[in-house]
Amino acid sequence: MPNTPSYMRRIVLIFIFLTGILAKTTIAQKHSSSEAKVYTNPLKVQLGDPFVLYTAGSYYMYGTGSAADRGFRAYSSKDLVNWKPEGQVYFYDNKNGWSDPNTPWDGAYWAPEVYEVRGKFYLFYSAQWKVNPEKEMENFKVGLAVSDKPTGPFIDLAAKPLFDPGYPIIDANVFFDTDGKSYLYYSRAAYKHPVESEIAQQARKSGKYKEIEESWVYGVALKPDFSGVIGEPVLVLRPPVKLNDRQAAWESLSVTTGEVNRRWTEGSVTFKKDGIYYIMYSANHFGGEHYAVGYATSRSPLGPFKKADENPILHKNTDKGGIVSGTGHNSITYSPDGKEMFCVYHGRTTATGSERVVFIDRMKVENGKITVFGPTTKPQKTPSGLKNVLHRPQAH
Repeated sequence: MPNTPSYMRRIVLIFIFLTGILAKTTIAQKHSSSEAKVYTNPLKVQLGDPFVLYTAGSYYMYGTGSAADRGFRAYSSKDLVNWKPEGQVYFYDNKNGWSDPNTPWDGAYWAPEVYEVRGKFYLFYSAQWKVNPEKEMENFKVGLAVSDKPTGPFIDLAAKPLFDPGYPIIDANVFFDTDGKSYLYYSRAAYKHPVESEIAQQARKSGKYKEIEESWVYGVALKPDFSGVIGEPVLVLRPPVKLNDRQAAWESLSVTTGEVNRRWTEGSVTFKKDGIYYIMYSANHFGGEHYAVGYATSRSPLGPFKKADENPILHKNTDKGGIVSGTGHNSITYSPDGKEMFCVYHGRTTATGSERVVFIDRMKVENGKITVFGPTTKPQKTPSGLKNVLHRPQAH
């Protein structure tokens, strides 16, 4: 074997070259592995009022906005992080369509939620009802459509809203109790609903507003076939009446900061754990920076509910050097292995401006209290149980 200086130099150069390739490959593999194990908020989904359904090993997300035509579209995911557009799944002009797209907010197709029941998929949503003899600006009602697939097409069960309580309603949410009964929760819109309170008195005295309109959350039992409701709706949540109520300060920010003469209680989601019923809700102007989430608890699905002392549990972080505001209208979902609970909500960042984008952050329910670990914009661990999904060989 030659042992000349030139030969030895070639051997050394080849060794350095191969070592460099190996190092780059190792770094790339580590980088790829690192990317596969984290995600960063906000997700690349522009929706308001996000709702996530998990079925047959896949997640489906629905929300307000982004439909090509008046209605709703869906996204699908295997990992809760990367979402694929599935196109429009509900169209207002289906054979039983009851809404009017030629009204304010293009028909107000808002807050869709989809539930799987006995092999069918049921879409609850809000829209403007075309039966509007008084020409009301906010003639919102809740509708119900059904499909054989989570990606639609969804067809309205009837050519009319689910029910008419006599006032405009939005933000339907359904809770299925362990005894087999189901309940519908919704928000009575603030439209033409002025309410007297110490906050309203303060607004008048300061010269800000003459009256303060409010939205309230109600609950009512659903018929087993979802054809209507059972009994009369029960008032579940409303904004505080007195200034010394510990909830008054944060739930009244839209009024006290001069944004608008309304106080909201909306975007509710109800669940049960260890015999306690939890209802999460959003307060303040949905288009403003102070939109935030609180919760209340009860021993009964229709209350009475007691708001948590630690509210709000999810709110802006711009006052602490962060970039997120307008956090609200959440739903909940779980990791593929069921071990982790997530809060799915919309928010705005300094980069997205007025555009609502989706966040998912971990949450826990323990000793009768809810904690949401957000809003986050730094890398987070991906949901548990994703090893087989995220680490399978990639196509080239």
